[in-house]
Amino acid sequence: MERALVNLTAATVAFSLLFLLSQSNPPTSPPPPLLFPPPHRGARPSMILPLFPSPKNPSRSFQNTRRHLLKSDSKSSNPNARMRLYDDLLLNGYYTTRLWIGTPPQRFALIVDTGSTVTYVPCATCEQCGRHQVVKLIGSRISFNQDPKFQPESSSTYQSVKCNSDCNCDKSMVQCIYERQYAEMSSSRGVLGEDILSFGNQSELVPQRAVFGCENAETGDLYSQRADGIMGLGRGDLSVVDQLVEKGVISDSFSLCYGGMDIGGGAMVLGGIYAPSDMVFTHSDPVRSPYYNIDLKEIHVAGKQLPLDPSIFDEKHGTVLDSGTTYAYLPEAAFVAFKNAIIKELDSLKQIRGPDPNYIDICFSSGSSNVNVSELSKIFPTVELVFGDQKKLLLSPENYLFRVSFSLCDCFSFNWEFCSVLNVHYVSSNFLHVILIKHSKVRGSYCLGIFQNEKDLTTLLGGIIVRNTLVTYDREHSKIGFWKTNCSELWERLHRTGGQSPSSSSSGKDNSTVESPTTSAAGGSSRYALPGEIQIGEIRLDMSLSINNSYLKPRINELTDFIAVELEINASQVRLLNFTSEGNSSLVRWAIVPSESSTYISNVTAISIISLLAEHRVKFPVTFGSYKLVQWKVKPNSQQPWRQKHYSTVILSIIIVIIVGLSASAAWVIWRHRQRNINSYKPVHVAVPEQELQPLES
Repeated sequence: MERALVNLTAATVAFSLLFLLSQSNPPTSPPPPLLFPPPHRGARPSMILPLFPSPKNPSRSFQNTRRHLLKSDSKSSNPNARMRLYDDLLLNGYYTTRLWIGTPPQRFALIVDTGSTVTYVPCATCEQCGRHQVVKLIGSRISFNQDPKFQPESSSTYQSVKCNSDCNCDKSMVQCIYERQYAEMSSSRGVLGEDILSFGNQSELVPQRAVFGCENAETGDLYSQRADGIMGLGRGDLSVVDQLVEKGVISDSFSLCYGGMDIGGGAMVLGGIYAPSDMVFTHSDPVRSPYYNIDLKEIHVAGKQLPLDPSIFDEKHGTVLDSGTTYAYLPEAAFVAFKNAIIKELDSLKQIRGPDPNYIDICFSSGSSNVNVSELSKIFPTVELVFGDQKKLLLSPENYLFRVSFSLCDCFSFNWEFCSVLNVHYVSSNFLHVILIKHSKVRGSYCLGIFQNEKDLTTLLGGIIVRNTLVTYDREHSKIGFWKTNCSELWERLHRTGGQSPSSSSSGKDNSTVESPTTSAAGGSSRYALPGEIQIGEIRLDMSLSINNSYLKPRINELTDFIAVELEINASQVRLLNFTSEGNSSLVRWAIVPSESSTYISNVTAISIISLLAEHRVKFPVTFGSYKLVQWKVKPNSQQPWRQKHYSTVILSIIIVIIVGLSASAAWVIWRHRQRNINSYKPVHVAVPEQELQPLES
């Protein structure tokens, strides 16, 4: 639970082995003893829960070693940090978010883990850290680019945490250290540092100083995983949530919303949100265990209660909710009852072999290769979790099934012959060949994503249980809420409803252009400094590429998509202004503009974009050669909100419409009155004036 262990599918094992062949084997420390035996030894994306108690001497530099909960309402005016989630359970086994550390900001992809109590990233001094890479989809191409390590010397705001009575110290008693060991035989250790953490341009919460881990060594799955590190959301003094709460900048709550079977991604909010009226809450006792537990009493399959004593879900650590675990794991008796109930309900479906030859998965063929996720409930039974107050959480099939589809595999050129025998489909090639492995299993098949937790009595509910579910961890009121929703749409709603920094609303009247040449001189963060908290309407970038104009022209759209992916923005935000030839090189001018749902670019995002390009932390494909950021500019947002910009026009239009309407109504009344006078009925005996005859014209 302290981190997400990913044992990949059979195809992904090949993927991992090929990747590791390209790297030297890291020295590893002796594996720690297993607290839990693995739930199964098959190669699949599963997580193991190492339930380590909180350390007696938590590694932190704060003088107050006890966390004081803020007595604030989740509906208070405290800002929150709204952050996008990436990846999915099937291909990655976890969800990640982007966190920026330092000044200028350095970006990292971190696994969001409610079972971890520390946030850490690889340090520049680490000689035993893996080559962490994030999969990037650029059009129809897939790219693997190595992420840089955190460089403390490049951050003007970094401070090491000096040895004190509240932390574990290094051998020289100079600096605070941390060390984490996990049940899947991986480990992380390093030093503690303090720096500015930024939460992205959708966040209301301004950057905050916080303590984090700078890794000096990692082993096992931590070494080979794609994500850079872990973002700890658990209970503990080093937790990001606890630090922000103790500072008083957020209320004592956070929320996660994982995408569904088809989409992935999702949203995360650090701080309070308005809970929907129909959100289902259950008690979460912080004294029961150091992890987020819920008061589970019953499980129903197709409306029928499983014949289980409710106490089975309260053994050992109880029922634990862990975002870093992929699947769900039940005690033996509960799993057997659940499995039998599912098989009984699906007796008409063909039971087939799973994707892992080393493990007997419980899989079924749906009979169709094109079943929509929304139609799965017509084939598979519903499942309900019943809590202590008899409130129920309805699980759709995507909350307990995983689809047998495809996995990613990457091969270096010298391993191409090996990969070619694995039934692959070629996608792209640079120095790294990227391919898709399609399973030869029955298409349209689904397997249970709930397993037996070996002989352990803890009930562990991982990410699959809360797909397309907003989960609110209301720590202040010791409860956890669940609300079924489309998490991809939830992010869009959060994206549209806010995200402006409180300090940025007072500026933006200055229309001057902030401009700076980019040089190689060491200037720290000052070369990216922006004057005040302006609302940025455009970032203009002049970039020199070491390829000629005729070669670049037909590939400019591909380059645009690549830049958007690398900078973590939408392709519609990247606009090509012009490009010219300079001998054998090209000079390209770009403009980065706000997204469609926003009116400005935050300073944090602007500095991140500029520093990524200026410090060559964006790795271009070899087809585009090398690049240099020659100059950058930022222009304040000169656009008023639509309501203000068109206020007078709207008022004038309304007045005109009212006048025209009244005039038309008056004209109609007059016309009707005249018609009645002309055509009114006259009795025969009534004398009427003679009509004067007009003389005929000769």
